[in-house]
Amino acid sequence: MAVVPTPLASDLRRCAILLDIDGTILDFAPSPRQVSVPAGLQQTLTRLQTLTGGALALVSGRSLGDIDLIFSPLRFAAIGVHGAEMRTRGDAPVQTRTVPLSDDLKRALAKVAALAPGILVEDKGYSLALHYRQSPASEPSVLGAVRTICAGFPQDAAEILPGKFVVDIKPAAINKGDAVRALMQLPPFAGRHPIFIGDDLTDLSVFDIVPQFGGRAYSVGGLTADVDGHFDTPEIVRSWLARIAAEGLGATG
Repeated sequence: MAVVPTPLASDLRRCAILLDIDGTILDFAPSPRQVSVPAGLQQTLTRLQTLTGGALALVSGRSLGDIDLIFSPLRFAAIGVHGAEMRTRGDAPVQTRTVPLSDDLKRALAKVAALAPGILVEDKGYSLALHYRQSPASEPSVLGAVRTICAGFPQDAAEILPGKFVVDIKPAAINKGDAVRALMQLPPFAGRHPIFIGDDLTDLSVFDIVPQFGGRAYSVGGLTADVDGHFDTPEIVRSWLARIAAEGLGATG
């Protein structure tokens, strides 16, 4: 059951809707490539994009290329790789906000997959993720190995982000919160109140800055944070967004 104590403003022309993807609007799958977009979600997102005058963005640890592949043929404004990539419209050029991790560090980190069967390596270009959803008992070994390897590459200034059965290694210079702050300065997001929904520790930096713009933040699943409400599952998030899309006033209302 969702605990959402205050309704979303019916006039979406005043809002910007910012959504994490995995574990928030999409259910987790055994591997990142196996996620699927449930029936109706694309229609909901398209409707919300229209009602907000384009001020809907996906905020993810995934790369923009990966996001576009998942939601094809739709393209949205998005923040990718925890803030390393950003675009303000689906057809806008991608802005890069940092330099990638070195190939040497990525190669060293990729060897962690040999610790146990089922550990998957995802190279996101700017960062690298190690997924152990199929080998949850390997979590301590994976995190320990990652910390040791990153300590041997101080020139990369990498940050380690533990998540839900995944550890992301990214440049320390970027995070989702800083990227959202930058996005909220640009049209069509500027001057609006952000509504952000996220489910993981990597979303905490966004929760921290949402109040600066008079917005609201909601968590999903087991994530505990100082937010305005909580959803138990992505399915409930999708249902809530569909209701907002059906009832809200906006650019076409």
